[in-house]
Amino acid sequence: MMKKAKNKKIDRSGPVIFSSIEPWAGLNQALKLGRSELLDVVRDSNLRGRGGAGFPTGVKWNLAAVANDEEKYIVCNADEGEPGTFKDRVLLSELSRLFLEGMIISAFAIGAKKGFLYLRSEYKAFLPGLNKEFADLRKNNYLGENILGKKGFDFDIEIRLGSGAYVCGEETALIESLEGNRGEPRNRPPFPVNTGFNGHPTVVNNVETFTAVVHVVAKGANWFKKIGTEKSAGSKLLSISGDCAKPGVYEVAYGISINDVLKMVGAKDTKAVQVGGASGICLAKKDFKRKIGFEDLSTGGSVIIFNSKRKMLDVADNFLKFFEEESCGQCTPCREGIPVLIDAVDLIKSGKCDKAYLEDILSLAETMQLASKCGLGQSAPNALVAILENFKDEYKLSKKPREEKLFNV
Repeated sequence: MMKKAKNKKIDRSGPVIFSSIEPWAGLNQALKLGRSELLDVVRDSNLRGRGGAGFPTGVKWNLAAVANDEEKYIVCNADEGEPGTFKDRVLLSELSRLFLEGMIISAFAIGAKKGFLYLRSEYKAFLPGLNKEFADLRKNNYLGENILGKKGFDFDIEIRLGSGAYVCGEETALIESLEGNRGEPRNRPPFPVNTGFNGHPTVVNNVETFTAVVHVVAKGANWFKKIGTEKSAGSKLLSISGDCAKPGVYEVAYGISINDVLKMVGAKDTKAVQVGGASGICLAKKDFKRKIGFEDLSTGGSVIIFNSKRKMLDVADNFLKFFEEESCGQCTPCREGIPVLIDAVDLIKSGKCDKAYLEDILSLAETMQLASKCGLGQSAPNALVAILENFKDEYKLSKKPREEKLFNV
């Protein structure tokens, strides 16, 4: 295991990820079940991807498993680039063997012989510990040929460093990067489960998902489904930062309200909560009763808290400039739309934006959400739209019509 966080006072406890488990209980149970029953367990657990989109893990694995191809791949997305998200850093440093066990289980389930750990370049400090971990796993036959004596079960993992591109958090852009190409999202279909790395079936899950899989397989689908809600089984790791007394990584059962999250971390005088990082949604006090879950507030894990001293248009400006920097520039709505939104924030802050121009800006935001090729362009306007709606008391529109129009139609 890699060294744990230096703060010895941190108490890692939770219903799934941070719950107790015997070493290799998940893999041993997977081998006992066999591939078909293993796939059934993952499907029946209702485990969904923990990256934010929430695609059913069992469905993804089944599609890759039945694909007619001898060459298949497992990819762990450890490109944790969403602002305000740092939960994977904890898993990489404290539970590395557990998520690697999840990758091995996935490889057995779909028949993959090769895996990649796609690690963001900013996390290269974890390389020595991870390489030592891999060496230990190979020595003890958890990686390599005929794993644990299972004839024909061959699997190994290679680490690939990303280049600091936010867009490579999107699975097809990540695969392009793995292939040595510029990290740009692909058109879909085809999907990675059929046509992924080098054109072969590929399962891409993030670090948290692979870690959760081990508990699901070891403890059973019914155990897992009893945690959380009917539509959001299990738990979620939250990276909580901002204006609160106890920032950090917390594991909570799905269904927890924002109000309860704020109490948990000692947040006071809270004006707004950004759920899902820069690509998420900005909530005002009236929405603090809403709950974390796929049926309400789906999130990859970032929760940023703002108190009453914060100016929310400055927050929107900060997020938009981040997206401007990180956009791959491939599609027009994202490439051209984000700079226009940034200019609009400046106009609003200076009191030079009239009602008609604001309506045009909101129309542009809707177009970006619908027409952008990947999640970056689709989600870039989210925070601005929510802030304009929820914090109208922080800006005034000009009563003088602007001569320059956004749309000359």
